[in-house]
Amino acid sequence: MAKFAIITGGSSGIGRHLVSAFIKQGYDVAFTHLGQPEASTAVEADAVALGGRAIGRECEVAGSAAIEAFLDETIAWAGQAPDVLINNAGIQTWASLLELSEERWDAVISTNLKGTFLNTQRVARRMVAAGKRGSIVNLGSGCNKLAFPKLVDYTASKGGIEQLTKVSACELGPQGIRVNCIAPGAIETARTQAEAPDYAKTWGDVTPLRRVGTPEDIAGPVLFLCSEQASFVTGQTIWVDGGVFTQAFWPYRD
Repeated sequence: MAKFAIITGGSSGIGRHLVSAFIKQGYDVAFTHLGQPEASTAVEADAVALGGRAIGRECEVAGSAAIEAFLDETIAWAGQAPDVLINNAGIQTWASLLELSEERWDAVISTNLKGTFLNTQRVARRMVAAGKRGSIVNLGSGCNKLAFPKLVDYTASKGGIEQLTKVSACELGPQGIRVNCIAPGAIETARTQAEAPDYAKTWGDVTPLRRVGTPEDIAGPVLFLCSEQASFVTGQTIWVDGGVFTQAFWPYRD
């Protein structure tokens, strides 16, 4: 029987590439989306073209009832509890601390941080009940450790995700469930291209590897963390950023 992976926010961006990456590794994949039925259908079709199986369902990742319904349906579809959970779904708003509305704060914290908590909790319960030694990977950000201007709520949510990763790893370790975090740097997607037409050059110029990342750059480390090669790796954050958040600010110029 194929292994079974769940990916939140799998209809676009990094999530869509992760669905394809797991399909290529022989997984059955269930993924969530929110308001993207056509994109979801396209991802399912891509899976079939790759010789695999995927099922996408609309699901509010911060809603307990919605998560439970999604898990009930997709576990029945796969015929087993999940082996892998990728907490990828997230949203971002732009506003300074003094301008950020309470509504925007609540929306970002709910989707990014609460959603990661609820999906981790509910999927881990299913893994434990089935005796699965699973792997959970949370998507963080450079905001895990650095303060980004006008990303108050996003930065708070991603910092919280890193700490949630650590405590989850400690509590779930005795059940054989590993929990890790991937912290991407500048990754070129349709969303980031829309935010800044010169995105690739702007970030490529300040990244030690002198380029921005791609969703494929994220898929490899995620697959590693879910593999047997990473069977003794848990509670860790892996930076997939071309070195941009490793280098110190240096005021001197060559």
